[in-house]
Amino acid sequence: MSGLGELDRPETPRSPGAWDERSRKSLTDRAPGPGDAAAPSSGDGGAARGGAPQPPSAVRRAAADPVKALMHRHRDLCERAVDPLEIAAGLEAHGVTDRTAARFRHRDVFSLAEEMYARVPRDGDAPSRPTEPSAPRAARAAWIVLAPLPGVLCAAAVAGLRLTEGRPRLIAAAVGALAVALALRAVLRRGPLRAAARTSGTWTCWLVGYALLGDGLLHTALTGGPDALPDGTAGGPWPVAAAPVLALALSCVPAAVGAHLFTTRARRRLTSSRGLADFSASVRPLLLGVFALYTGALAALLALTGAVLGEPAVYPQALTLGALLLLARLLTVHGHAHSATLVLTAAAAAEATALATVFAGRLPGCGFLAAPVEALVAVCGPAGVPTAACGVGALTLLAHATRRLTRASAHAQAHAHGQVRVTASRPR
Repeated sequence: MSGLGELDRPETPRSPGAWDERSRKSLTDRAPGPGDAAAPSSGDGGAARGGAPQPPSAVRRAAADPVKALMHRHRDLCERAVDPLEIAAGLEAHGVTDRTAARFRHRDVFSLAEEMYARVPRDGDAPSRPTEPSAPRAARAAWIVLAPLPGVLCAAAVAGLRLTEGRPRLIAAAVGALAVALALRAVLRRGPLRAAARTSGTWTCWLVGYALLGDGLLHTALTGGPDALPDGTAGGPWPVAAAPVLALALSCVPAAVGAHLFTTRARRRLTSSRGLADFSASVRPLLLGVFALYTGALAALLALTGAVLGEPAVYPQALTLGALLLLARLLTVHGHAHSATLVLTAAAAAEATALATVFAGRLPGCGFLAAPVEALVAVCGPAGVPTAACGVGALTLLAHATRRLTRASAHAQAHAHGQVRVTASRPR
C-alpha cells in the first residue's frame, strides 16, 4: 500500500526523454482518450489493447507526453523521414493542422515535426540517406538533353510530310509519330516530369490527335465529307493542322523547366515557412507564375510554328490544350493522378461526343443530335469544340491544383525520391 501511495503522490511530471526501448515496446498501447474509462488506481491497473494489465505509471506518462503517443501512431513516418520537413508533410497529409499542433503545445506543425524528428533515435546522428553529388548532376543533364527531343523529332516528321508524297509520305508519318511518342515517353520517365503513378496515355494521345486532325474532320463532316483520307497538308480534303502539334512538342522544354522550378522553389519555401497557411500563401503565386510562363512560351511557339509552316496560329484550342496537359502532369507528379486522369478523360470524351453527334445527325430523323455542335461551330468555328472541352478541363484542374499543390504533403514525394535535397533548417 505504501508503494501505491507514492504513485498517487502529486508531483511535477517528468519528461520521458527520447524514444527508447520502452517506447518501442509500448507501440501497441493506446493512450487513454476522452471516451475511455478511467484507469483504476488499484493494483490490477488498466487493460492494454492485447488484454495485459497496464501500470498506472504508463498511463500517467502517456497523458503527460502526448507527443510520444503521436510518434507511436506515426511510427513508420518518423523512422523513414530524412528530415523534419518530411514528417511535417506526412502529418498534414493525415489531417494534422496548426490548430491540432497547438493541442500538443506547439505553435505549428513544423515545430511539432522538428521535435518528433529529434526524438527518434539515429545511429551516430548520421543522415539516413547519403547523397552523391554526381548523381543529381547526371540526372539533371539527362532531362535537359531529353526535353527538346520531342520537338526536334516532330519538326523532322513535319518536314518529311511536306517533302514527300504518296506512300513515302505515309511511311514518314508513321515513323515520325512513333519517334515522337518514344521521345515523349522518355521525357516523362526522367526529370521533373517523371511520376511514380502510371496513368493511361490513351486520352492524351486522343487530345493531341484531335489537335492535328479534329478541326479539319469536324469542318468537312459539317459540309458532307470527308471524301478522302488526310494527305498531310492544310489545304487537302481533310485539313491537317501541324502547327499546334509542333508547338506542343516544342513546349516540352518550358514545361520541364517550369516543373523543375516549381518543385525546387516549393521545397525552399517549405524550409522558411512559419506554418501551413504561410506555406500555402507563398506557393500559390509560384504555381500561378509557372503556369503563366508556360502559357506565354506556348503562345510564342504557336506564333513561330504558324509563321514557319504558313498556317494560322490557332491560339484558343492549342493554349487550352497545353494548359490542360501541363496541369494534369503537375498533379500526377505530385501524387494526384486520379483527378488528372478523370479530367483528361472527360475532355477527350467531350470531343469524341461532338464528332459522333455530327455523324449521327445524318441518320433519318436524327438531325437534332447535331444541332448543339452546329450552333457552337456557327458562332466560334470548328475550334470552339476543343476550346470548350479543354478550357473547362484546364480551369477545373487549375482550381484543383491551387488547393492540392500548395499543401506541404504534395511535395513530400519528390523529396522522398531524392529529386531535391534540402540541407537548410527552418529558422526558429
